[in-house]
Amino acid sequence: MTDEEIDKVDRAILRALQEDARNMSSGDIAERTGTSDSTVRKRIQRLESDGMIKGYSAEVDYQASGYPLRMLLFCTASIPERGELIPDILEIDGVVSVQELVTGEQNLLVTVVGKTDDDITPVAQKLLEMGLTVADEVLVRSHETKPFGEFDSS
Repeated sequence: MTDEEIDKVDRAILRALQEDARNMSSGDIAERTGTSDSTVRKRIQRLESDGMIKGYSAEVDYQASGYPLRMLLFCTASIPERGELIPDILEIDGVVSVQELVTGEQNLLVTVVGKTDDDITPVAQKLLEMGLTVADEVLVRSHETKPFGEFDSS
């Protein structure tokens, strides 16, 4: 699916689901978009089958749930291997996300959560054992997100 195939209704659906997918009914979205409930359900199914909507997940406050440390590890892997390493990195206890970076020397950003430094240090060690270089470590105080503005229906 390309951007040209995403119309105003699709963008409004994506915006609504980003705001609160758990509590947003297809009827609520239909009201916002001026379409029918069945149209919204069909559009959501198409967006899912086309891979535009990859899934639904809870936004966890790790600090409130007892894991106060969030560390960003900027790593370097060989370019041919970096994409192949991501599934293995995600299997490491404490790793919650991996981003492949395409500019700069560091080409992987690994996000780790833990209760203490003793939870974070083994992750860095495992990354080193996998052949990655950990170039920088950044402790994050807070992390906030919002829906993508281009999906705003106004």
